[in-house]
Amino acid sequence: MTEATKGVLAMVGACVIWGFSALYYKLLADIPPLEVLAHRTLWSVFVFIGVLALQSRLGELRRALSGGRSFLLIGAAALMISTNWFFFIFSIQTGHLMQSSLGYYIFPLVAVALGALVLKEPLSTAKKIAVLLAAIAVVQLTLGLGVAPWISLILSLTFGLYGLIKRYVAAGPVVSVTAEVFLLMPIALGYLVWLGRAEGVFGADLIQSGLLILSGPLTAAPLILFSYASKRAALSTIGLVQYLNPTLQFTIAVVIFGEVLTLWHAIAFALIWTGLAIYSVGAVRPQAAR
Repeated sequence: MTEATKGVLAMVGACVIWGFSALYYKLLADIPPLEVLAHRTLWSVFVFIGVLALQSRLGELRRALSGGRSFLLIGAAALMISTNWFFFIFSIQTGHLMQSSLGYYIFPLVAVALGALVLKEPLSTAKKIAVLLAAIAVVQLTLGLGVAPWISLILSLTFGLYGLIKRYVAAGPVVSVTAEVFLLMPIALGYLVWLGRAEGVFGADLIQSGLLILSGPLTAAPLILFSYASKRAALSTIGLVQYLNPTLQFTIAVVIFGEVLTLWHAIAFALIWTGLAIYSVGAVRPQAAR
């Protein structure tokens, strides 16, 4: 098996975990999303630090958090990813997983737009058409439903800004994510200690407590797989495989959770899928020409 093949399989594994994680968070629907987020942050810290310790890389974590600029960048990234995590959990618990799916479909096109606006990256005709179709999809969905798909927009924007900030972080993906959750840990722990005095779930129910602890490896595993894949597979291939995540979310939302797919949703998804197809073909062709 080639290294590239291993990378693709790792990316598939990451996307399958991300996609099916909706089923896991649905099991925690009776727990407030902020409490679930706090546990997700806390337990993932232990997993990430354990991985770095096994690799003798804890020194990299200290270096990542040293220096004012690095600390601020990691802090900004932590704010973006924690907001993204919160609204993903919130979307599942409130019956809006379809909006989450739409948000992660839109994300690559948001990334293209941010690259053009902030990094002044040139936009090909294919990319311009893809971004325009995404904008049309959001506008028609807003007009059709009478309300903006704000969960989709928040998820795509926070993940897009997260990726933009990470471009300026010198540390590798696993080290930087560890640093991010490490910065968030005191807030999460403080909130859980305060909550535990009154209405915290942890410790009161064995099954739910076990599920909350599971959020740590469930968060860490796909990120580690993604890091492994990014070093071995072509970026265009990784970009195409990542659509597996929102596709699984969309399927679960409609087939298992029974969320209603309106005509306006169908039009929006059709526009987004068309835009992604145009964008993907435009991204793959330069790779194939090399």
